[in-house]
Amino acid sequence: MTDKEMLRHIDHTLLKASASWEDITLLCDEAFQYKTASVCIPPSYIKPVHEIYGNTLTIATVVGFPLGYSVSAVKAAETEQALADGASEIDMVINIGDVKNRLFDRVLQEITTLKKIVGHQILKVIVENCYLTQEEKIRLCKLVSSAEADYIKTSTGFGTAGAVPVLQ
Repeated sequence: MTDKEMLRHIDHTLLKASASWEDITLLCDEAFQYKTASVCIPPSYIKPVHEIYGNTLTIATVVGFPLGYSVSAVKAAETEQALADGASEIDMVINIGDVKNRLFDRVLQEITTLKKIVGHQILKVIVENCYLTQEEKIRLCKLVSSAEADYIKTSTGFGTAGAVPVLQ
């Protein structure tokens, strides 16, 4: 795979709380130049980015970010607003508390609800591996598949650690 081909699979992301409009436009310009898969930006920047770049960029954002413990209705409202503002990909952070409390039906319902809202658009589910047992990771992979989400992601980048290879 060439570097150019690889870039088409990368979400060019800036989710820092201190991200300025200048930072966001630089990110978008780079994404356009290098033809990345998307730009992943804070929800408050979706509408102005969409107004300037239109459909020349795929706009992604995150809901329930970064901790995932927002109630499902809030994540649903965030998702609806993001799509209305011009996002075409949604990354959701699962509620780790629900996982730890073994409320897997709730987790499944939340993912299913958000997938229904995004419809044919892309839904990525962030599970934040650093907080999960091996059993929970396996269970969540099955839930994400069952809910027909498009991707599973290992971390927000804001947890205590990212993905680590497991040697067997």
